[in-house]
Amino acid sequence: MSATILSSKSDTQSSKTYIIVTAFAALFALVGFAYYGLPFFFDFMVNDFGYSRAQVTSGNAVGKLIVAPLFGFLAGWMIDKYGPRRLMMLGAVLMGVAFVGLSYSSSMWMFYMFYIFNALGYVFGGPLPCQVLISKWFTKNRGKAMGIAYLGIGAGGALVPLLATKLESNLGWQNALSILGVLIIIIAFPLAFFIKDSTKAKAKIKTKKAELAIPMKDILRNKNFYLLAFGSMCSIGAVGGVGQHLKLYLGDLDFTQSQAANIFSIVLLSSLFGRVAMGWLSDIIDRKYVMVLIYLIVAMAIASLFLPPFAGRIYVFAVVFGIGLGGDYMIIPLMAGDLFGVRALGRTMGIILVADGLAESFFPVLVGYLYNDVARYSIGFGVLIFVALTGVLIISFLPKVRKKDRIQEAVEHA
Repeated sequence: MSATILSSKSDTQSSKTYIIVTAFAALFALVGFAYYGLPFFFDFMVNDFGYSRAQVTSGNAVGKLIVAPLFGFLAGWMIDKYGPRRLMMLGAVLMGVAFVGLSYSSSMWMFYMFYIFNALGYVFGGPLPCQVLISKWFTKNRGKAMGIAYLGIGAGGALVPLLATKLESNLGWQNALSILGVLIIIIAFPLAFFIKDSTKAKAKIKTKKAELAIPMKDILRNKNFYLLAFGSMCSIGAVGGVGQHLKLYLGDLDFTQSQAANIFSIVLLSSLFGRVAMGWLSDIIDRKYVMVLIYLIVAMAIASLFLPPFAGRIYVFAVVFGIGLGGDYMIIPLMAGDLFGVRALGRTMGIILVADGLAESFFPVLVGYLYNDVARYSIGFGVLIFVALTGVLIISFLPKVRKKDRIQEAVEHA
């Protein structure tokens, strides 16, 4: 009897480990490789296809403007009904096809079409299904499991510039981008294919469906929802505005492909520290203040680009920006859980993620339009600093949530 129980616990632990590895790999490939890998090829597209900087950064905006409102909620419904496995496999394939297609998209209609594939791959196979997958299998250590899985974003983002540089120098940028697309499928698809449901997981799904009784209209009537949504849009927009133009900005500074790849890797490696440090800090002090700190870090990082040139200035920016980047995405669901409870977290974040995605898409295009040969990025980056500080101001109006209230919410949810 005891042997059977031990065997069952061992099997469950093994399954949980596999779930974390699967989520890590999906985020590694579909966010780390995809989101941080594509901007690395923007300068090649500008030079070879004749796109402007505004055009080459508009693909992400067009893809998300079409996909997020139409498919964001549909993806959530499909994941609840059929489970995350099928959508994660579909997302991996769509993202891989997008990379291969973008490498040969010499006309704008093809460019936008494959960016829509890219957006669909992100929605179907990225953070949303990974959050659901982990939530099915973990209760007590859900936050820790989510944190480990989300390290895949930073790891993939840190590796992809180095890998892209090596592939581009040996095979050309188009073949390099296509190979990255194939790698995304190889990394994410097989692990998702072998995901197994368990009786315990199915029971949790039924329980969660019963818990979804809080009317969404109550959340939409709460002013804190809009403060969190608009505040997060400001910071995510600022981060996206810099991130999408970073390779092009480094090109203006005459950085080589290898040097630019190193800067990207420093940013993403620093983001790993940012996730861990800000997560640890959010368990010690009120998360509202952690959120304000993260948004200030983002603003200060962008402002550092306006400092007089000195040796290592861009490396200082890369470290500071990476810390802000790592904390930025992680703190939003934690704050939403504090304000509205974990039982409403999925629906709340479903709306906020769509809003943040639109901001993340809009500001890179705006920065591209503000770019000119004289001022270069001065005006655009100045706007992003203002936007990030506006996010700080908005978040400062959110209420504090006492630690004992967070503990009580966790106990009730458990």
